[in-house]
Amino acid sequence: MTPILMLGAGRMGGAMVEGWLAADAFAASDLIIRDPHPGPSALAAAAAGAILNPPDADLARARTVVLAVKPQLWREAAAETAAWLASGAVIVSIAAGVTSRDIAKAFGGRCVARVMPTTAAAIGQGTASLYADDPAALARAHALFEPLGAVVDLNDEGLMHAATAVSGSAPAYLYAFIEALEAAGASAGLSQKEARRLARSTLTGAAALLARNGGEPAELRRQVTSPGGTTEAALNVLLGDTGLPPLLREAVAAAVRRSKELGG
Repeated sequence: MTPILMLGAGRMGGAMVEGWLAADAFAASDLIIRDPHPGPSALAAAAAGAILNPPDADLARARTVVLAVKPQLWREAAAETAAWLASGAVIVSIAAGVTSRDIAKAFGGRCVARVMPTTAAAIGQGTASLYADDPAALARAHALFEPLGAVVDLNDEGLMHAATAVSGSAPAYLYAFIEALEAAGASAGLSQKEARRLARSTLTGAAALLARNGGEPAELRRQVTSPGGTTEAALNVLLGDTGLPPLLREAVAAAVRRSKELGG
């Protein structure tokens, strides 16, 4: 499955490269990176032996092609590279909203897998939603993403929109929540430094406990909620009619709509 051609190595593509190298899943020499503005991850991989921005003819060596450009740029990337690729190259796309059919057409009918990953792939804690109707393409996607964290197979490509909204975009939801909690702590009288440390360490610790125990979030919530106590008072707001449940439904629905729009 190597060499692996990375079409784009920005935030997400760079996280994948970092994760592979950290996990020794692939050697830097297994990677070909094409990016007109390479970032730190791409430059570090190049220093370790990856090929950065080679001549077009060298792209024919690639056996796996990761389409990691922004969704608005994917057609341009395909037009620039498809003619140079080997006929048996497998395309693995992380472009949100863009269908397998459109990608396959733009890449000359080559096999396609779609993946929606998260940037925690850089530290081996990523989550990737996978879809492919071709078993070989699905196996290729598994080989790429299993070293980077958890993988979830979807049996319907239409579910990629929901996976994008619930997983691919969700790290930003958590970061936004942490920002808001820090600000709320400061408004309650804590210094910004105190609010920052309390919010971040508490939430990362709670997430680690959830991951280790594998319990249901609802049960863990009940365990730390004393009847009539401070946590219950706060949860009455967060879980109220205008709290987190309706807000997250609206947020996920908005992300799903945008994913469909990006697919054009």
